[in-house]
Amino acid sequence: MGGTLRIEPTATAQWHSLVREAEARLGRRLDEDLESYLVFLLMRFAGRPELAARVLALDYLRGVRAGGRRRLDALRDVGDQCLLYSGLFPRRARRRNVRVRYFVDLGRTAYQELGATLQHGAADIYLRLAEHFVALMDVLLALREGPAAREAADALEAVELALETGSRAARERLAQWTDAIPVSGGERRH
Repeated sequence: MGGTLRIEPTATAQWHSLVREAEARLGRRLDEDLESYLVFLLMRFAGRPELAARVLALDYLRGVRAGGRRRLDALRDVGDQCLLYSGLFPRRARRRNVRVRYFVDLGRTAYQELGATLQHGAADIYLRLAEHFVALMDVLLALREGPAAREAADALEAVELALETGSRAARERLAQWTDAIPVSGGERRH
């Protein structure tokens, strides 16, 4: 912990360390499945900054109307983006004249719908994400506001600039924190 950003050998380890520090500041631990989901969500979002520009209510409606894999992906993306907005970007909600509660409710609903759609074991994680949405949001808020948050935000900004603009300066700044090279995911959906 402390006021400096500790560099881990992999992106996964780095995010895991930041999440654990946030949990420690809160005095609360997520269970392993929820913690892992949050770590991989942060990694996925760091590689897809365009997610922040989405109109989530429309994405939700399209997802509910879609079928098969498109439905599952759309509902997961809406739940994930709502979690990120509520925990990492609550000021964006205010700028859009939307209360954070909107993202909490929409995210929970998307995860619940996804959990109801999937079969047994696969449904469990999404039902638990809906149930523990606010606890996950709290961890993200603590991550955002912690002593290493500014450096983490700088690193995320560097990734975004490197991916979106190809900025060499951003890549060099990123090299201060990691040997990882950001690679754009293009237009493909997961």
